[in-house]
Amino acid sequence: MPHLPDVVLWSIPAFVLLTALELVSYRLRPAEESGAAGYAAKDAATSIGMGLGSLAFDALWKIPIVAVYAGIYELTPLRVPVLWWTLPLMLLAQDFFYYWSHRGHHVVRILWACHVVHHSSRKFNFTTALRQPWTSLTVWPFYVPMIVLGVHPAAVAFCSSANLVYQFWVHTERVGRLPRPFEYVLNTPSHHRVHHASQGGYLDRNFGGILIVWDRLFGSFVPEGERPVYGLTKNIDTYNPLRVATHEYAAIARDLRAARGWRERAGRVFRGPGWQPARLTPTKDEASTGDVPPGGAQAPGSRAAAPERVA
Repeated sequence: MPHLPDVVLWSIPAFVLLTALELVSYRLRPAEESGAAGYAAKDAATSIGMGLGSLAFDALWKIPIVAVYAGIYELTPLRVPVLWWTLPLMLLAQDFFYYWSHRGHHVVRILWACHVVHHSSRKFNFTTALRQPWTSLTVWPFYVPMIVLGVHPAAVAFCSSANLVYQFWVHTERVGRLPRPFEYVLNTPSHHRVHHASQGGYLDRNFGGILIVWDRLFGSFVPEGERPVYGLTKNIDTYNPLRVATHEYAAIARDLRAARGWRERAGRVFRGPGWQPARLTPTKDEASTGDVPPGGAQAPGSRAAAPERVA
């Protein structure tokens, strides 16, 4: 097993320092003056609580994931040694698969139920980076190709941690646009502000982790223009960590109970988060909320809450 550092653990002092500096910057120049989203005590506390909870749940999910990865690694005849020149290639591969994992978690509702947690804050600051899901068991299949190609599971974990640590600093409004070469290649605060915005033109864009080139290659890139409005298209209005972690799963369960047949049930789980079945008449709940588009179809914006709409 390769001996690689725990980059998340080693980065905690930097997370604390950067958050403190950002807080001081808002004291010196309040959000109202700069037009930024700024900080709110309850929101920041929820984000930190979600981050601490994710550490505990991730430790639990790692047990079956490591077992599956180890089994696949033993079955594949390929081996990629951890060397000074192979590690950057592993990081590049992991970032590529992260892009598809991230994109998948926006366009498949059962995956979005996990990832929606990270988008549930209407603030955008360094504590938002800590607002992580408690159900990350849905992520592991996207990295199976790396294991099949002979990358040790510990190396995959290291690359994933490095990617996560990199993304901490892009959750801020205190950094404007960087010089053009950096903006073209790397995921930056400007690009990630777009990703967290709830406006229609910004929805489901800029999925990159470390590199933004994947978005440019696969048609999901949008530059920052108008000021982003953060959060969901239908916000959940709660600071309860348990509700933040589970609200979309609860919405899926409600929709499954109200579904008219297996085709609709499958759509409620595996289609986009805003998907609606084609119906001649809406259900009673949908008629009361006006949430069904004419003729069914896809509701605008996959970041919309599920058909019953959390509130």
